[in-house]
Amino acid sequence: MKAHIRWLDGMAFEAESGSGHRLTVDGPPDIGGRDRGPRPMELLLEGLGSCSAVDVVHILQRGRHPVAGCEVDVEAERAETPPKVFTAIHLHFRVRGEGLKAAAVARAVQLSAEKYCSASLMLARACEVTHSHEVVED
Repeated sequence: MKAHIRWLDGMAFEAESGSGHRLTVDGPPDIGGRDRGPRPMELLLEGLGSCSAVDVVHILQRGRHPVAGCEVDVEAERAETPPKVFTAIHLHFRVRGEGLKAAAVARAVQLSAEKYCSASLMLARACEVTHSHEVVED
């Protein structure tokens, strides 16, 4: 897996993934950013939430559970002083489906957290990562 990062100007950078997808990342205004893209630490949370959501949906689909939607809210706390590392992260899943069983969703979230989500498992070595879920009936 690779990525290429190229400085644009100010505190803006273009990030290109190994699969060829590009996005603009920008720093906060107080250090010269112009709000042209997400902050790097925001991307880290988005990557974590996306990684885990892919697992949960995939696990439910493989189990032939009627999953129709999945949303994840990710909240993090950071240290007050540099380096402002994450000290705690919480992922809350809202999984939707007609007749979807809460036990199946709980198991999918647990499997993602404990076995499959490399981002979650890696970050859990550095800070507390917790998960919760709810099932929304269609």
